[in-house]
Amino acid sequence: MAEGTTIALDAETRALERPRDHTRELRLWLRLLTCTNMIESEIRRRLRERFDVTLPRFDLMAQLDKAPDGLSLGEISRRMMVSNGNVTGLVERLAEDGLVERRASDTDRRSTFVRLTDAGHAAFAEMAAEHAEWIGDLFTDLSPADIEGLLEHLARTKASVDDHSNKGETSR
Repeated sequence: MAEGTTIALDAETRALERPRDHTRELRLWLRLLTCTNMIESEIRRRLRERFDVTLPRFDLMAQLDKAPDGLSLGEISRRMMVSNGNVTGLVERLAEDGLVERRASDTDRRSTFVRLTDAGHAAFAEMAAEHAEWIGDLFTDLSPADIEGLLEHLARTKASVDDHSNKGETSR
């Protein structure tokens, strides 16, 4: 490497450089975060290159694919854990592309429901099939036993975090 050249290090690599500064649990959290970021970045890149679609649009279409009768904007917002404003913008762009349609609620005219169009279902089916292949490709070096072991350990990790979360309270 040329003198003065720097490379970006992820948090896990930085933690390994100073192991006494980090507990094993912190290193584990950083490893999980690093893996998540790497996978998400690769999926974002592939969606953009192959389908010219963003991950949030893909995620919104995935939510609608599970709800053939459609979902309210508020329900989409809750499921995706984003603001109503973010959902409104995503829906607007997907509607412009003919992938979703909006309709007013039959019972509450202030509420808007969104559902995939036939073109949206077809586009999502193609994207979802390739997405599944990409995920398989990214995990191809893991054996079925590795995957089952990770699923088991992560389920225990999730339960531990849930058990020790303050459920919205701050601790001192």
